[in-house]
Amino acid sequence: DLGKEGNFKFEQVNKNIYVMHGPLSEPSPSNQGFMNNPGLIVSEHGLIVIDPGSAYQVGVQVLKEIEKISDKPVLAVFNTHIHGDHWLANQAIKEKYPDAKIYGHPAMIKQANGEQGIIWVDMMLRLTDGKTEGTKVVAPGFSVNQDSLIEVDGQKFRIHSMIPAHTNTDIMIEHVQSKTLFLGDNSFYKRMGRFDGSSSMLGNIDALRYAADLNMDIYIPGHGQTGKSDTAIKAFLDYLLRVKEVVQAGFDDDLQDFEIKEKVIGQFSDYSSWHGFDTNFGKHINSMYLEIEKTAW
Repeated sequence: DLGKEGNFKFEQVNKNIYVMHGPLSEPSPSNQGFMNNPGLIVSEHGLIVIDPGSAYQVGVQVLKEIEKISDKPVLAVFNTHIHGDHWLANQAIKEKYPDAKIYGHPAMIKQANGEQGIIWVDMMLRLTDGKTEGTKVVAPGFSVNQDSLIEVDGQKFRIHSMIPAHTNTDIMIEHVQSKTLFLGDNSFYKRMGRFDGSSSMLGNIDALRYAADLNMDIYIPGHGQTGKSDTAIKAFLDYLLRVKEVVQAGFDDDLQDFEIKEKVIGQFSDYSSWHGFDTNFGKHINSMYLEIEKTAW
């Protein structure tokens, strides 16, 4: 039950737009891996879902919450990127609504159908002590990219894709009529995400500046509270810009990444309460250091 770690339900954030704000914690047995922000758009004849969640079992629960909003069928799903906490619940959607079209970046589709899909299924199984057992890879079947315009039952969705950013598979989804942007994990609020080998922190900065310049009314991060750009974008963007600034200065002074971390961590006290700060801050310094080192050559 998604309610074990709190009362997770869809709340209206804009005209015909709903978000279930997941927990900021890591995948665990008690949350069945549920941690992201599934989105819901209600149209005249059906529903569109953004990032339904992390496992088959989570998808079943998310569908129960969706039915409290509307009993219309799910017509389409968008997956923002390859990280399984956002899309492994596709299986539950397709089981109940086999005609639903699932959209994702072409690189995400390739990775989900390959080794990354298996890695994420296994990871969720391990982190939840087997609570996600039976979850299978159901990758998107339709590819979208920068400037793709998809219409579903009269609802228009424009795709924005600047990669690499959080990953090399990211899409941000604009709901045109309501001026809402689903940022995926290009942005977080009150939570620190990780940057893996496919990421670019500098690219993530560019993607968030681009997203802010779209002047949407509402921005929905992959984790954390929905809001205007001053919270849903600016807080994480400011963090990334500050990390870039201190790492560049340390690099110019011939410091190593661990020396930079020790020197500057006190300057980030306003982010120290964000979930995952302690485990990720050093990694963020290292990732930014490697990118700055690469551009220096």
